[in-house]
Amino acid sequence: MPIVPSTQDAIERAAGILRAGGLVGFPTETVYGLGADATQGRAVAAIFEAKGRPSFNPLIVHVADATAAFRLGRFGPLAKQLAERFWPGPLTLVVPRTPSCPVADFATAGLSTIALRVPAHRVAQSLLAFAGVPIAAPSANRSGHVSATWAAHVEADLGARVAVVLDGGPTQFGLESTVVEASGERAVLLRPGAITAAQLAAVAGHPLLRAADGHAQPVSPGQLLSHYAPQARVRLHATHVEPGEALLAFGPAPLPASGPVFNLSCSGDLLEAAANLFAGLRQLDQPGTAMIAVMPISSSGLGEAINDRLLRAERR
Repeated sequence: MPIVPSTQDAIERAAGILRAGGLVGFPTETVYGLGADATQGRAVAAIFEAKGRPSFNPLIVHVADATAAFRLGRFGPLAKQLAERFWPGPLTLVVPRTPSCPVADFATAGLSTIALRVPAHRVAQSLLAFAGVPIAAPSANRSGHVSATWAAHVEADLGARVAVVLDGGPTQFGLESTVVEASGERAVLLRPGAITAAQLAAVAGHPLLRAADGHAQPVSPGQLLSHYAPQARVRLHATHVEPGEALLAFGPAPLPASGPVFNLSCSGDLLEAAANLFAGLRQLDQPGTAMIAVMPISSSGLGEAINDRLLRAERR
């Protein structure tokens, strides 16, 4: 699987691979995606095969703009309001499928809803334009493993299962998109992410409802409790580090540790911590490390999404 710079020629070649039913790794502003033509059932199935992803977990479908999204999903006043404010950007909206929606059922796990996003990243936008098809794209990592925030992470996890990876450097946010169910009059937060609940509530005009985790059949990506887990066990809210444990630190005063240490942000910056989260887990998740101790992280703002990912890792 070659990693190539995201030149126009490379993006055009990658678009051809997608149209032919192949898999492409590409950067977005959130994490790297593992993309396939969302209208081809075999191509979508190849995503699940490459990731080892449960077939009942829906995928996010990426489109070039809101007009393209409106052809695939039914947008009421609330959904349109959120799309107008946050697209392009790291927000996924779950809405009912249109009767003529060409997206393969495998991409939506057979549900009557579809998860749609308009990415803001230059490479993702160019790929969508050249491909001319909606792109189903979960994070480009093995299912249950930490998400890819560099092109090298895609190569390490998926290897030859992907035809090409477009290298766009490190991702901006380092967390997956916020997922909101917006088919009715009240917005429901299904997965915290780069856009906070407070930002969404300000636009929606009401506090967001919260969906319970652990549905037998998730209605959106990211609702499996065992998602985002490294091989090593994770111990949250650590106030000390046991001998032999690695430490995922946060802030200017990391705990004393004899093993490997990765500080998400020495200054306690939640944006920096979010961008470093998956890279930090990957760096600490090495052979011989059985446990990763995680220092407490504020749950305000982006901290909610960070803690959500860590809790899922702990529960694996």
